[in-house]
Amino acid sequence: MNRRRILMVIKRAWITTGIAATIVFVAWSLIAYRPNAEARLAAISDSVVVNVRGGGVWMFSSPRAEGGGGGAKAGLLFFPGALVDPTAYAPLARAVAAAGVPVTLVELPRRGAFGGADDPDLLNHALDLTRRSGGPRRWVVAGHSRGAVVATNFAATYPASLAGLVLIGTTHPRDVNLATLTAPVTKIVGTRDGIAPERKSDANRHLLPPSTRWIRIEGGNHSQFGWYGFQPGDRFATIPAPEQHGRVVAAILDMLRAAADSAARPSAPAPTPRVGVSPSMGRNLPDGQMGSALPY
Repeated sequence: MNRRRILMVIKRAWITTGIAATIVFVAWSLIAYRPNAEARLAAISDSVVVNVRGGGVWMFSSPRAEGGGGGAKAGLLFFPGALVDPTAYAPLARAVAAAGVPVTLVELPRRGAFGGADDPDLLNHALDLTRRSGGPRRWVVAGHSRGAVVATNFAATYPASLAGLVLIGTTHPRDVNLATLTAPVTKIVGTRDGIAPERKSDANRHLLPPSTRWIRIEGGNHSQFGWYGFQPGDRFATIPAPEQHGRVVAAILDMLRAAADSAARPSAPAPTPRVGVSPSMGRNLPDGQMGSALPY
């Protein structure tokens, strides 16, 4: 009898501990993925950069740019990380827009949770955004973490619509082979990234073009690729966030300048079909089979 009573006490203690741990984790996550004060301020329109938001799309442009940004030769299409408030990438978008490049930030359905990042309509929607009237003819596609996975799927599905690809804080491509991609690629990794470890990115190096530009940020972690809190599972960075942010913005602007320089001599792209199935099409793995690495 005493033994049964002891077991019941232990069981209740484990249940209580589990519930408490879950509450702490959820609370931490809700706080961690929130944008910081700098990000919230960067999302507000002013005389330098205008942010027009609606329908899950954020459009940053500079009224001081030629044609209000409509005359730009290249634009940036950006996908945020999963669960992260898109506002956390407003400083990046603002910095690029202030340089005269229009930025379109596309929210992930359900912030990427419950298959939202794999929604085939997301790629179709993104393609439509790059083809809207009055916008740039060429687009550099970029993303952070799970958003970079979406960017790789976009590159694999619509390679002719790509002027450049920038992958930030991700182990991907993992399920698609981009080794023959003709558009320039930049891969940015942090040596302290606990979510998308550098060694896992290196393991997938063969799935990128040999000409890929690799930017290794010594001391950079996963969370500091955006402007939000410390993400569960990450490692602490050993460099200041502004330094890491500056490296990322500079790399994106370098890619955009290269895309703009080549805009004067583009070849006419072949018509690009729309997808009606999951972006798993073209993947190396059998349908329904997932790799063992992290989805970032």
